[in-house]
Amino acid sequence: METAVHSRGIRKENPALHRILRSILWILLILLTVFTLIPFVWMISSSLKLDREVFAFPMRWIPENFHWENYSLIWQKVPLVTYFKNTAFIAIVVTLLQTLTSSFAAYAFAKLNFRGRDVLFLCYIGTIAVPWQAYMLPQFIMMRSIGLYDTLWAMVVLQAFSAFGVFLMRQFYRSIPTELCEAARLDGLSEYGIWARIMLPLSKAAIATLVIFTFVNTWNDYMGPMIYLTRDINKTVQVGLRRFIQENSSDYHLIMAASLCSLLPVSVVFLCLQRYFIEGIATSGLKG
Repeated sequence: METAVHSRGIRKENPALHRILRSILWILLILLTVFTLIPFVWMISSSLKLDREVFAFPMRWIPENFHWENYSLIWQKVPLVTYFKNTAFIAIVVTLLQTLTSSFAAYAFAKLNFRGRDVLFLCYIGTIAVPWQAYMLPQFIMMRSIGLYDTLWAMVVLQAFSAFGVFLMRQFYRSIPTELCEAARLDGLSEYGIWARIMLPLSKAAIATLVIFTFVNTWNDYMGPMIYLTRDINKTVQVGLRRFIQENSSDYHLIMAASLCSLLPVSVVFLCLQRYFIEGIATSGLKG
């Protein structure tokens, strides 16, 4: 006992050691951040160069002349505006639907008592472990049979429900005291009212987390649009980028400019919701 107290006293009396360890941690974090940002900085730099300057040696991180016209040329090579509109439509609609369906189902699994609730929840969550390739063909046949093949609504219908979203929201809902729901029921509030007026306002962090995950995954989806969307008028940004690369395989400066444009919407969404996202990561999935 005396040894432990003495050891704590020694640790408290060594602020210099604490500062050194903290400085080392900060240095490591800064180096890791720089290492992570290097590819993005190189992409931005390359997008403002001529093609012959991209792989010039020694590498020039800051171009001698900034060629902003690269960003106007990419819109003339392929119909990127159409690709962006299609992707924005799919990403926004899917994000709204997944947020609605996931939060609504999560409320039932977290706050309502009915027979087979936990078994049904485990079965639904178990679908996360099933690889997409296992049911890709049945999904394709189903979409074609109901007439949604080669339409944007095929991508919306396939991604409107998310087992991960239900799990994320349920874990957060379970951290909200059940007494709030019981008090609302005594006041005559319906289950729909409890969900809309109590659960949703208290779940901003979890909703923001789900919105970011859903929007990013939908925006970056490549295989789904590649399979279900064949006409050029229906293609998305990721498929359009592939076509752009095939047609301009030697124009690396234009490829970097197009890639940077495709990243901007995702970056804006994350930066707007990052505060809630960090809070949601810290709270969701830890309780229950």
